[in-house]
Amino acid sequence: MKKEQNKDSKIGIMGGTFDPIHYGHLVAAEGARHHFGLDVVVFVPAARPPHKGMREITDPAHRLNMSVLATASNPNFEVSDIEIKRRGTSFTIDTVNYFHQTWPQSAIYFITGADAVLEILTWRRVNELLDLCSFIAATRPGYRLENLAGSLNGLPPGYIDKISVMEVPALAISSTDIRDRVRREMPVKYLLPEEVENYIYEKGLYLD
Repeated sequence: MKKEQNKDSKIGIMGGTFDPIHYGHLVAAEGARHHFGLDVVVFVPAARPPHKGMREITDPAHRLNMSVLATASNPNFEVSDIEIKRRGTSFTIDTVNYFHQTWPQSAIYFITGADAVLEILTWRRVNELLDLCSFIAATRPGYRLENLAGSLNGLPPGYIDKISVMEVPALAISSTDIRDRVRREMPVKYLLPEEVENYIYEKGLYLD
């Protein structure tokens, strides 16, 4: 991260594959920054997420480049290649530990989709993770919040309070749909930044 953090800083970490990054990700990050008073949101493209199954993921260098292009115009956004440099499977606990050790005085907020939070009990060292950071679960409009609460019943007392829910209308956009539209030669304009759209076509991504 470029910015100096003081002891009262709030750092948002936006994790994901970003394959590709789109306006849903950006709107969620900016909404979290505003609502929770974050000083900076750091986008962290995953090398290989443990919950993505066997789907072939686009080369990390492309996903990193697209993330940089998408966030360049926002001075409160940054991109970290920490997980890509680490290689192997990307575990959230390792990334949060890195930021906690680098800025031990700062409060850390991990921003992700509500669908991912539904699986949080399967995440590596989840109790330690919730000791180190708070979670912001971004949801689509109309999402049934009781689904989230019911899935978190296995957490120890007090940890559920560290998970906040934030509704983000733009999350109706999905990377899966964008990849499919590119493959079928359908328009993706206005679903993601123009710089990212141009990069996808210049590099011939998602055509196979």
